[in-house]
Amino acid sequence: MGGSGGLVHLLTLAVIFVNGWTDAPNAIATAVGSGALTFRRGVVLAAACNFAGAALACLCFPAVADTVGELVAFGDPRSAAAALNAALLSIVLWAVAAWRFGLPTSESHALLAGLSGGALALGSASLNAGAWIKALAGLGLSLPAGVLAGRLIRGTLAGRIRRPARGQRWAAALTALLHGAQDGQKFLALLLLAQGLEGGGSPSRLGLALLTAGVMALGTALGGKPIVEKVGTELASLSPAEGLAADLGAGAVLLACSALGLPVSTTHAKVAAVCGAGRGASRAVMGQMAGAWILTFPACGGIAFLLARIMQG
Repeated sequence: MGGSGGLVHLLTLAVIFVNGWTDAPNAIATAVGSGALTFRRGVVLAAACNFAGAALACLCFPAVADTVGELVAFGDPRSAAAALNAALLSIVLWAVAAWRFGLPTSESHALLAGLSGGALALGSASLNAGAWIKALAGLGLSLPAGVLAGRLIRGTLAGRIRRPARGQRWAAALTALLHGAQDGQKFLALLLLAQGLEGGGSPSRLGLALLTAGVMALGTALGGKPIVEKVGTELASLSPAEGLAADLGAGAVLLACSALGLPVSTTHAKVAAVCGAGRGASRAVMGQMAGAWILTFPACGGIAFLLARIMQG
């Protein structure tokens, strides 16, 4: 069983790396798009703040990891390892495919889909209704809350900000910090599950949180330029003040959901805030993103289901 648990560990770290590579760049997209940050400086800022957020979240927002860890009770350890491996592989495959086309997908959405598909492939798995209600509430709220927050903050800031570019740099740092807190906790939960499968002695929760933070920061440091361009320049035309409103709106949603223990999609929150704060959002780009999001659940769930069946066989 130690080998299965070790493979879960490796695949979880791969998902964390991909999350930093494809999801974390959303935090700096508007600041780079408006010229407040260069892409390279933005990536360094995002990597540092993602590390800090993921490391600190185990002290500030542990409820997010607890919610994700309670989503599925797998029962038999051997079947649990197969289901988790299948779920993680489905996330990596889907995220890399989306990155290839510059589409900002939600690893949170993919995580729920992969866990669902893996669980359905098992006869012994059961779903925790309370944890799933929290997770689905977070995903469902991220889009309308992001649009509303971006729009309200844009109206509040109108004519009141003299140096929005400086504000954008601070807001991008805050968004990256909160991204690390949210997504770091989700994937910390998977490392804890993997630790349970492996058995024996295990690093502390803080030690695993630091490992999560480091791998996520490494992925972020490699950048995700196609996604930054899609969200920061192609999705909507943003003035520096509107970009600041989008960053603050996304940050407000992430902070509220983290405090409530709701696993929320950081991608959905940021893109929704951009649409709320900006004017004339591109319908073509929005259609591409919506299509990718709609396909995420059946695609990741289906891949995980098939892989789990193969691994059990």
